Amino acid sequence: MYGIDLDTPGLMQARTWRWLRIRILGLLSAESRLSRHFAPPEPKPSRRTPRH
Repeated sequence: MYGIDLDTPGLMQARTWRWLRIRILGLLSAESRLSRHFAPPEPKPSRRTPRH
């Protein structure tokens, strides 16, 4: 989404923790693999039979 290559030599030393935090929070709030990974699981439908 952001096109950030963390393997780029010296990139992380040139950036602040705030810079990284903002990008991580952005990826968590957007539709991304990261947000899907950390999202709570979907509730399973109840298999209870109705009472009469």
